[in-house]
Amino acid sequence: MYRIGIDLGGTNIAVGIVDDNYKIIAKGSVPTKADREAEEIIKDMGALCNNLLKEAGFTVNEIEYAGIASPGSADPALGMVHYANNLPFAEFYICDTLKKYLNVKTVLVENDANAAAKGEAVAGAAKGCNHAIMITLGTGLGGGIIIDKKVYSGFNYAGAELGHMVIEYNGRQCTCGRKGCWEAYSSATGLINMTKDKLNIAKDTVMHKLTEENNGEVSGRTAFIAAKQGDKAALEVVEEYIDYLVCGISNIINIFQPEILCIGGGVCNEGEYLTKPLIEKVNKEQYTRDNKKKTQIKIAALGNDAGIIGAAVLGI
Repeated sequence: MYRIGIDLGGTNIAVGIVDDNYKIIAKGSVPTKADREAEEIIKDMGALCNNLLKEAGFTVNEIEYAGIASPGSADPALGMVHYANNLPFAEFYICDTLKKYLNVKTVLVENDANAAAKGEAVAGAAKGCNHAIMITLGTGLGGGIIIDKKVYSGFNYAGAELGHMVIEYNGRQCTCGRKGCWEAYSSATGLINMTKDKLNIAKDTVMHKLTEENNGEVSGRTAFIAAKQGDKAALEVVEEYIDYLVCGISNIINIFQPEILCIGGGVCNEGEYLTKPLIEKVNKEQYTRDNKKKTQIKIAALGNDAGIIGAAVLGI
């Protein structure tokens, strides 16, 4: 049997047919066009699934279930998305709606970060672990918690918002309304803001030259590229960024003590330049620093396919 994994984003809908070895054997995508009615979005989702099945030579009878990784507060028991910030979903029965356009017996839904964490626990960097946590360093800071191989999301399916614990009281404004959230410091957006702040006070740096070459744009890579060239200001940005990342990760380890903590997102492309100092500092900060058994920190393995694979393993 095969499974359909659907990664529903604010910009694109990505769909994959996933086999028993958790490999994507066919994949496609369409624009979400999030300004439309919710049912219109799901209608396109169903059409994409049907077209992909046809192109790959499958029938719906070969599909065990379809899983949806959706932004927002997703209620797997009801097949509902209670709320999604960038999509027109409010108490929306997404699973029943998809069944109208895709003739499969079962449709499952989960929050996208939770689904990615499940994917890593089943088929990725935390494969085989009973307890694992994933954080994603993107525009925001997403989190997913796996306890006893099951997604933990609280009684109201709004749990695991790890990016919204405060690590700097009354600090930077966060999009959630609070100040000093971990997301405001350790997301790619937080890194970009730190870089811009440093550019305003440090003149004639490698970062300035990189920014000029990029038509004035600052990216999450700007400080890292300049730091590797010995730019003192950039080195300060990178160190500050890693310190905030260490603070949040140490907090999470102290609370949950997972076997594996996976880090995903574009910032992870820095590899050991990021992870080596990060792990060294976390090993000093965490409560279990002297224990023989300690949480391992790993780069997530599923990359851009985490949403699709995560959605496809929701029934496992």
